[in-house]
Amino acid sequence: MRRSIPVVAVTLGLALTLAACSSDGDEPAAEDTSAAPAAGSAGTLTVWVDDTRSGPVKAVAKVFEEETDVTVKFVQKDFGKIRDDFISQVPAGQGPDIIVGAHDWLGKLVQNGVVAPIELGDRTDEFLPVSLSAMSYDGTLYGLPYSVENIGLVKNNALVTDPTPATFDELVTQAQAVGTEYSVLVQQDEVNGDPYHLYPLQTSFGAPVFGTDASGAYDASQLAMNTDGGKAFAAYVAKLGAEGVLKSTISGDIAKEAFLAGQAPYMITGPWNVGDFVSAGMDVSIEKVPSAGGQDSQPFVGVQGFFISAKSENALLANEFVVNYLGTQDVQLALYQAGGRAPALTAAVESISDDPVVSGFAAVGEDGVPMPSIPAMDTVWADWGATEVALINQQGDPATLWTQMTDSIAAKIAAS
Repeated sequence: MRRSIPVVAVTLGLALTLAACSSDGDEPAAEDTSAAPAAGSAGTLTVWVDDTRSGPVKAVAKVFEEETDVTVKFVQKDFGKIRDDFISQVPAGQGPDIIVGAHDWLGKLVQNGVVAPIELGDRTDEFLPVSLSAMSYDGTLYGLPYSVENIGLVKNNALVTDPTPATFDELVTQAQAVGTEYSVLVQQDEVNGDPYHLYPLQTSFGAPVFGTDASGAYDASQLAMNTDGGKAFAAYVAKLGAEGVLKSTISGDIAKEAFLAGQAPYMITGPWNVGDFVSAGMDVSIEKVPSAGGQDSQPFVGVQGFFISAKSENALLANEFVVNYLGTQDVQLALYQAGGRAPALTAAVESISDDPVVSGFAAVGEDGVPMPSIPAMDTVWADWGATEVALINQQGDPATLWTQMTDSIAAKIAAS
């Protein structure tokens, strides 16, 4: 049943071209029932997908249907509703065979028993290791990764021509010497902070959010922030706040507009903003966030992909479609073009290596770590972000604030 890659490429390209020519932006966002089961069909698969991914997925589904005599039906849904609707419907034997989703859904999907393991066979080495790690839970692969994304240090080459320094303190000094209003822009929220954008600095102090077990999976019983390294990071955040480098009033929109206006030589952000920088004619490069604590700076890596229902009546067909059709270079590149996220398939990433933005973020992401998908992660964010706001605004002793935070998080995890 393994498909012919040239056939997939030609058919996918034609389908996407026709879709682009015919689309008027009025496609209904509900159910597409045009592909009714045909007489003599070898089976039927139902796929939930959002509007961003629907074009490439529907295009390759046509190839799958022709080669296998399987009918593929689509339900187009808002991305934000897919996870919860899937969890509520699958236990009752309803819902789709396949969904598109984010890796940090995985803890709840596994906890609720609604996803089946993915069988990659001999294709494991074809994907970026971090993408497979993100799509795994307790050592079992549950999702086929198609994209990866992470933050990095975006450099305005028109403002800084010297090499990027090796440490964050040196970076700040270099940036301040430029004389712009801001040195290194790092977005924050006045109430919730933004631990995600500060995480590369935190990991450089050897203070990841969770430790891992023998298999490398995150362990909720190991709150790894409650260490001397975590307290040292807290003191560093307070230092950056006192120096005016970090400000809780610099939201994501404010940071983006300031960087676009040339008001800072550096910004810590992701590919979702850099497209607008390039479109504005800015000469930017993507680099790793320098270490602040002496250890490696590791951003969170987010991965998106496809999951198979644990209640699918056509699990083998679903696995074939996901692995050997959605997991091809042509489809992953089409999904990249549709959504702007770098592919998870190594060959696909290498084929677009001439794009300095994509290759830059990909290089940074190679040293990143998957955002934890364990259910306990939901418990962490509120205390973590609020504490970082307090640190930035000099609202207490850093070590005391950090200890209070970790004690609160640990108690909530124990009670959950």
